[in-house]
Amino acid sequence: MYRPQKGGIHPREAANHHAEHVVPLIEDALRQSGLGMGAIDVIAFSQGPGLGPCLRTVATAARAISISTSKPLIGVNHCVAHLEIGRMKRAVEDPVMLYASGGNTQVIAYAKPRYRVFGETMDIGVGNMLDKFGIMAGLGFYAGPVIEKLAREGRELIELPYSVKGMDVSFSGILTAAKQHLKNGCSLQDLCFSLQETVFSMLTEVTERAVAQAEKNEIVLAGGVARNRRLSQMVHEMAAERGAGVFEPPFEYLVDNGVMIAWNGLLAHLSGQRMNIEETTINQKYRTDQVIVTWR
Repeated sequence: MYRPQKGGIHPREAANHHAEHVVPLIEDALRQSGLGMGAIDVIAFSQGPGLGPCLRTVATAARAISISTSKPLIGVNHCVAHLEIGRMKRAVEDPVMLYASGGNTQVIAYAKPRYRVFGETMDIGVGNMLDKFGIMAGLGFYAGPVIEKLAREGRELIELPYSVKGMDVSFSGILTAAKQHLKNGCSLQDLCFSLQETVFSMLTEVTERAVAQAEKNEIVLAGGVARNRRLSQMVHEMAAERGAGVFEPPFEYLVDNGVMIAWNGLLAHLSGQRMNIEETTINQKYRTDQVIVTWR
């Protein structure tokens, strides 16, 4: 796990971390699985969205393995991979997914032949907002778990901007307001409590609206912020009122992980998708709804 010494993630430093660890990590994975490279069917990698230097580092490693082993290579959309690992680990058929992470915040559902984005952030991801607040408050990075712990001690609900615009959400105004409250000497526990209550209510609202609009009865949570128990509680309460089920992959599959990339790559490969080297360039702004879903 890459953890910056101070501040947030620096793309070049994170890419250097990837470059340093990718070879030993692959060797360790093969050793633990008891498999040789000859048993591998396809090489999958995250093609986007994400930080350019990090994506390029891993794409280069994937191409090198593919060429040296003559194994097929396939690029995967990071957001779609979150949804597919959620479907695999909880055996859901056709869910709405609330994807809440550092860099992404989207509400997604399938309508042939794509995953459609019903709503999303208009500025920064919810996890990014929480981390920025955490840095301002001296809580370190990653701040989400610390904010969750402090929020349990909060008692007073401080008014913060509730920014839902149709099916989309915005977090920059909330961050600015929270920063001002912090400067004014507001209780950190109350502010963390209020931040969670406001932001997670927004996410629950747009998720409920997507469930109604898409006429689905399954919800999947994905992304690092989905590990927050208060967000999970809100979504479960909303779903119970609607007669819908909520499915959460085990914690290790909620955050970014290699299994989701491998699984989505295998699904795409088995459905007939193929890529040549020229098609494996990274796409930092690779949207969920750009992917043609051939495996459903």
